[in-house]
Amino acid sequence: MTLTFSARIEGREIACEIGSDENLAAPVFCFSLMAAPRVVSGGTMVRRVAGYGEVQLPDLNAGEVAHVRLAHENPDYAPRNRAWLPLGAYLRVRNKTMPLPPLALGIGPADDAPESPPFDGLRLIPQPTGWRPSGGTLTAIGFAGDRKALGPVARLAARLGLPPFLTASGAPVAIETDPSLPAEAYVLILEATSITLRAAGPAGIFAAGITLLNLRETYGEKLPCGTITDAPRFGYRGQHLDCARHFFQIATIRRLLDVMALFKLNRFHWHFADDEAFRLQVDCAPDLWRLTAFRGEGLPVPGVFGGGIRAGGSYSRADVAALIAHAIDLHIEILPEIEVPAHSYCINAVIPGLTDQSDPLPEVSIQGYPRNILNPAKPETWALLEPLTTEVASLFPIGILHLGCDELPPAAWDQSPAASALKSREGLQGRDDLQGWTMARLAGRLTAQGIRPAAWEEAAKGAQGGIGHNALLFSWTGQGPGVAAARMGHDVVMCPAQHTYLDMAHTADPDDWGAAWAGFIALEDTVSWKPIPKGAEDIAQRVVGVQGCFWGEFTTEDAQMEPMLAPRILGLANKAWDVNDSVDGVGLRALAGHYAPVFDRIGWARYRMA
Repeated sequence: MTLTFSARIEGREIACEIGSDENLAAPVFCFSLMAAPRVVSGGTMVRRVAGYGEVQLPDLNAGEVAHVRLAHENPDYAPRNRAWLPLGAYLRVRNKTMPLPPLALGIGPADDAPESPPFDGLRLIPQPTGWRPSGGTLTAIGFAGDRKALGPVARLAARLGLPPFLTASGAPVAIETDPSLPAEAYVLILEATSITLRAAGPAGIFAAGITLLNLRETYGEKLPCGTITDAPRFGYRGQHLDCARHFFQIATIRRLLDVMALFKLNRFHWHFADDEAFRLQVDCAPDLWRLTAFRGEGLPVPGVFGGGIRAGGSYSRADVAALIAHAIDLHIEILPEIEVPAHSYCINAVIPGLTDQSDPLPEVSIQGYPRNILNPAKPETWALLEPLTTEVASLFPIGILHLGCDELPPAAWDQSPAASALKSREGLQGRDDLQGWTMARLAGRLTAQGIRPAAWEEAAKGAQGGIGHNALLFSWTGQGPGVAAARMGHDVVMCPAQHTYLDMAHTADPDDWGAAWAGFIALEDTVSWKPIPKGAEDIAQRVVGVQGCFWGEFTTEDAQMEPMLAPRILGLANKAWDVNDSVDGVGLRALAGHYAPVFDRIGWARYRMA
């Protein structure tokens, strides 16, 4: 049997055409969109879970085409580009599933990006604190130095497919210990025939080695002579990856860590739990990952976000241990995240007793999931969360556990008798108070175990002060919540979606790829903001970092992530490290031109449309 499938955007609607060379009796069209779908014409919606939909079609005769028009249930959602077309589409006929031909996925091929403007400074991302050129060049195909101290950089270069970093005939690198320097700071003196590297210890040596590796790749074998003095602006320089919506292979994550290290990013925020899956293999709740690792036909979670007939996977303890070892070699720490109390659809689907079945009006999340929150008034909720948080935190040496706490549905717990009784006992009013009480209880338990809690910005809500307990908060809807949280006494990581959410489309071109709810993020947008907003200088000591995020709602293959990050990860890296904030949009575009061949050499796909 040969099936055909096409889809295109027509205004605010999506026109689909489905054909077959054989007769099909009452086929059901299964697919996912970015958000909850509705049928405009051509069939009847018979099931919907968030962005996943099933549409009953009339009998389809051989050689004919079924025409189905779809739209988003939310009238404010208009399809913006190809990522908003049906993903993971298939037909079901008499309980038999048949995949439909996939549409063109990911960022499409294009000619090389427009020519970059010239850059007069040092061709280096991130830019150093100080650069004093002395004139002349140093010939360096490789470097000769302490193989133990510089080994992590050499191993990174080898994994990236770059020429050997350490060679017997390379430019000699003399390492001098300077305990007066901060841990990640370094000084590099490049002279015509030798290099002097000063640092306090391994972290500074690694950062200096990364600088040498970058300079070799952006200048070739003729490096400029001069003195670099350098230290990071922030101790937390992060990149997040959503492995719940799309299961990324461990090899892909290792490769992402390598690219992060190339640009001195040092925190990997591992998001492996959400509405769609809980992918970490934990002993305290084996059903949690065994029953949600895969989604699709006949499974507790249907084929949302391109899951199709079956997609997914889970991460074992061995995977975690190997990834941590890889990260340590790169001076990267891994921050694990679970998602509570919202974004818990899959948990409720497989673990009984976590919701109040007496609630006559179950909440619906912004993504369209019913019953996607845990009820803190239920003992079963704590019987799950307390051992779960302990076990997850114990697997990661960072000593921090991110608890989630974003996008609580507007009607959360409003009609729950159990929640109402809890609020009455604790003197709480609305959903924000109850969420804050929940997060504070979890955070208090973690703190007692020596684990620092972290959460998204919403965790600061609640009349009692929200999560408290020295929690690290991530400001994502903008910077305003981060400023407010800092003034409450929280340390804050700034990750405003308008500048650092690298799953947003690069442009408004309908042939582009990506989400758009926070806007379109051009390369220049990644540096056109300040981590300490104007007028909020009083919070400077509370802003401890910057982070980029990549959410996987429209990702169906690992490789689709690469050109969403590159070259925009350059702007993120510079914003996180460069204390002088010295690169504007024009400068970043110029530097991206020098790094384009570097991405090509390491085989990392980059965005080329604009």
